[in-house]
Amino acid sequence: MIFRTAVEHAKKHPGLIPQFFFICLGMGGATLYLVRLAKGPHVTWNKTSNPEPWNKLDPTYQYKFVAITTDYKNLKKEGPDF
Repeated sequence: MIFRTAVEHAKKHPGLIPQFFFICLGMGGATLYLVRLAKGPHVTWNKTSNPEPWNKLDPTYQYKFVAITTDYKNLKKEGPDF
């Protein structure tokens, strides 16, 4: 019903088509980013099998989405293995 109304408005006012496109593009991008965050190494979905998954990551693992000044290849582990 909402989709049909949007199509009718787009037919009457063609200037709305880019707006609908960019709104859908933004919503899709936000959804994909939330899915990416939910699958990250710092999120625990099952606490019985692996309560602290971040302890098993290598010190050279890149946590940030974009790391401009940090070179993760040359990092050394600072603490003991647990």
